[in-house]
Amino acid sequence: MEMNPEIGDVLLQFRDVSKSFVSSNLRKVQALANITFSLNQGEFIVIIGPSGCGKSTVLRLAAGLDKPSSGEVLYHGERIKAPERRRGLVFQSYSVFPWLTVRENIEFGLNDTNLRLKQEKVANWLDFTGLTDFADAYPKTLSGGMRQRVALARTMIVEPELLLLDEPFGALDERTRESMQVLLLKAVSNSGCSVLLVTHDIREALIIADRVFLMSAHPGRILDSFVPPSRKPRTRDHLTTPEFKSLYNEILNRFPVQVLRE
Repeated sequence: MEMNPEIGDVLLQFRDVSKSFVSSNLRKVQALANITFSLNQGEFIVIIGPSGCGKSTVLRLAAGLDKPSSGEVLYHGERIKAPERRRGLVFQSYSVFPWLTVRENIEFGLNDTNLRLKQEKVANWLDFTGLTDFADAYPKTLSGGMRQRVALARTMIVEPELLLLDEPFGALDERTRESMQVLLLKAVSNSGCSVLLVTHDIREALIIADRVFLMSAHPGRILDSFVPPSRKPRTRDHLTTPEFKSLYNEILNRFPVQVLRE
């Protein structure tokens, strides 16, 4: 399979992972069935699938917020037992603290004892995300895209090795979503971190991913993997080429039917 030359050793592994839970009416529900894949250092993987297929469960397992019912999830070859700073998670909802200013949100995870270094890092991320003029504003005064930039900056400022993203742009309008995709790719490129992102947007996946995994409907299984036909950076213009159109149609034709009802 084609890989970018800068992609390194295996970072995250799912080995035959299944996950079940008990619903509110005490019925056993299987969310995932026999999930197996690996993510390499420096790689950007996107998992696509319809709502309810277990995409977010995959992220929670990778983050250490849940444990598999069977199989194992490994990070650097060791079982994930709990959340840690090396794995940063950004949710779809704007995961910012409403009682903190933009500046206070971004610096929240920093443990630097050096005040000057801390201030410098925060200033750099405010500048990078275009939020310098809003540093003392509270989240309720910001647009959705701006709040998501705050969430991204707060996660990236602690320099995670693996970034986990749960449909981070799903609630944004198309133009804002496109600008956030560009910002995300630039942030990832600058930091060198690896990424696992989940979405049900095929076009988004083809623009930002090194590899795309397609999941089945409930219970979630990995159906297949795909490699976009050109190297990054990519834009919406790439989607109009014959190669992208062909791959898009191939994925769409195999996409579980639930997505057509969303």
